[in-house]
Amino acid sequence: MKQGTSLIHKSKINDLENVLVMQGGGSLGAYECGVYKTLAKHKINFNIIAGTSIGAINASLIVGSKDDQPEKTLEEFWIDVADKTTPDFFTKEMQTFYSTVNAFFWGNPKAFEPIAPFPAYFASFFPYLYNTKPFQETLEKYIDFEKLNNPETPRLLVTSVDIQKAKAVTFDSRHVKIGIEHILASAGFPFYGLSWTKINDQHLWDGSLMSNTPLREVIRASPKSDKNVYIISLFPKIHDVLPKNMSESWHRARDIMHTDKTEHNLKMSKVISRYLKTLKEMHDIISNSTLDEKQKQRFENIESEYHKLACDRGAIIQKITKIERQEESHYIFEDADFSLATIKRSIKQGNDDAEKVFMNADS
Repeated sequence: MKQGTSLIHKSKINDLENVLVMQGGGSLGAYECGVYKTLAKHKINFNIIAGTSIGAINASLIVGSKDDQPEKTLEEFWIDVADKTTPDFFTKEMQTFYSTVNAFFWGNPKAFEPIAPFPAYFASFFPYLYNTKPFQETLEKYIDFEKLNNPETPRLLVTSVDIQKAKAVTFDSRHVKIGIEHILASAGFPFYGLSWTKINDQHLWDGSLMSNTPLREVIRASPKSDKNVYIISLFPKIHDVLPKNMSESWHRARDIMHTDKTEHNLKMSKVISRYLKTLKEMHDIISNSTLDEKQKQRFENIESEYHKLACDRGAIIQKITKIERQEESHYIFEDADFSLATIKRSIKQGNDDAEKVFMNADS
């Protein structure tokens, strides 16, 4: 069996689901590519893969890969969309600045394009500055949508936001036939001028506006089975040095807005686990006891409610493995840097960081 092939087969042992959760973060999504390469190398099987924004794009490329090695497809995609006009002799800081400015004026031929020359001029006249038609053509090159919606492949969840109702919208491949429009709906980030996507009567923006780590959406979609969760975190949670200027202040604020906030989910999962264990023990004691007719009737009346609580919605997060990206510099537009050198560095960093997590787990 080729390396990575096992990741596209559904596997479930003792009702425990392996879940991969990927955040949004623009060009930082290349880091997720590197992490996934390591997960594939270690043959981690996933039942559910969830993502928002660029994480939704990565998730879709993995589940619907036209190749039997999705990690290979993912890396080919990232090299394809990388900006190859940035000079190699630039420093990292110069590469980031050049690539960001280049994307601002000219877009990215494989991802998004300005609706008109000098897009900033039109900010007062249009609700968005770039359309994502190039992304559609690029994704169709790499994704087999029939495979993506096949029940035998991992379950795909992509998130977005209803603009008019400020309501989270999740597309689930087990209930909706996910197409290119659903993926693009998860990636229309308004702060970078990207267009929304209209599906039926809903106008949808980037899912990161509501939740950049869609673990809660996974639990809602699959409330019965316990979870073993892998989270790829693109925005550093800890940063010891205070900002020195407004650019660094905005950068740190952006990190805080988008960083992983699932600690509460894990704490609540542990509390609920104790409640459910106690509830099940009490249920077993009562069901094996001698009851009079009145007590039997009361027991039967609450039996259905017990099953709803303890069985139908009793998912517990057994374990969370986090692979967290760290950063050397703190540039506000780092997630708009698609320069080839930066994309390759991000892939390598994700690969190396994930390997360290596995090494530490084995030690």
